[in-house]
Amino acid sequence: MLIQIHILQNYAPANLNRDDTGAPKDTMFGGLRRGRISSQCLKRSIRKSTAFAAAFEEDGLLGTRTKRLPGLIRTELEAVGADAGTIQDILARVPEIGRESKKRPAAEQPEEEEETSEEKPGEEETAAEGETKQLIFIGRNELRPLAEKLLALYREYGSKKWPKAKISDITKALGGSLPRSVDIAMFGRMTTSEAFEDVRAAVQVAHALSTNALVEEFDYYTAVDDISGEAGAGMIGDVEFNSSTYYKYLNVHWEQLLVNLPGDVAVARRAVLALLAAAATAQPSGKQNSFAAQNLPDLVLVEVRERNLPVSYANAFIKPARPAPSGDPSLMDASVEKLADYMARVVKTYNLDDQRALTAVHDYTLPGAQVVPSLADLQNWLAAHLPE
Repeated sequence: MLIQIHILQNYAPANLNRDDTGAPKDTMFGGLRRGRISSQCLKRSIRKSTAFAAAFEEDGLLGTRTKRLPGLIRTELEAVGADAGTIQDILARVPEIGRESKKRPAAEQPEEEEETSEEKPGEEETAAEGETKQLIFIGRNELRPLAEKLLALYREYGSKKWPKAKISDITKALGGSLPRSVDIAMFGRMTTSEAFEDVRAAVQVAHALSTNALVEEFDYYTAVDDISGEAGAGMIGDVEFNSSTYYKYLNVHWEQLLVNLPGDVAVARRAVLALLAAAATAQPSGKQNSFAAQNLPDLVLVEVRERNLPVSYANAFIKPARPAPSGDPSLMDASVEKLADYMARVVKTYNLDDQRALTAVHDYTLPGAQVVPSLADLQNWLAAHLPE
């Protein structure tokens, strides 16, 4: 079964997701430049949202992506009563986890994983002291068992042999651990270490694309020195920004989510409903102190499909949406009209017999979609269509 979420969201002037030059990310689509918010940015905003924290933080079902694994292991070793010398010896080897093997051949890698920071051939060792070389996405349930296994291996090797042991032998002896974590189950995990099992993502998140052709703008700003008393600017600068209506798309493969959670239907249901809430309400954090582009979606559509056939409606906007010169219809009105027209054509052509519901801040309708009054009602609708 597949759950799909489609969102139309207009942002006031903003720089939500920057490239390496500090400009808002963009891309070519339909032969024209469009605004873009990367899938990595959207996934992080979802993972760090209050919707996820409220649903799973107290249960310890959220993971942490970090290079500071040694610090987490230290806490667990102290909790199980290891002495200071033993802890110091063990932690001296923990930063090597993830360096013991090179990138695996593409044929051996899971197809859909959360982004990773793998060491590239010939890359210099740049990890800070007390950090692993690559970011490791780890569930809370993995920390105590990992610390206990390291402690047992240390005692097996002994203090003299431990520093000389190959890290590949240590991680192989540790055995791969599986996370009990909703965000890892959804967005996947890949490391180059045998100490952690890879997790195939159950959720696909598209880069958000503007429905309109992009018009980039620049803000030239100055700051005045409050103490000097001098006229004129104490500093000057500029920042790029734009205002666009974005189409966002993501989907959840229900069976894969159950595999990753292993078979816990209750948690999987909570995860999907929390994902819907987070996708609709979480905001990218880029330049928000400067722009405060805290705009909620005008339309959220959910589809439930029995077969695993993901379908994005992004091609509704190959020809960009345009508002009328008078502003009526608006850019959002034009975007909804394009979405409705393209969606009707795709549904008819491919006989997509789905269950659909939407909520919107205006009187919008889409083909075959039940209209519900609020996001909470949309969650209730989705809950009624999920397996129990």
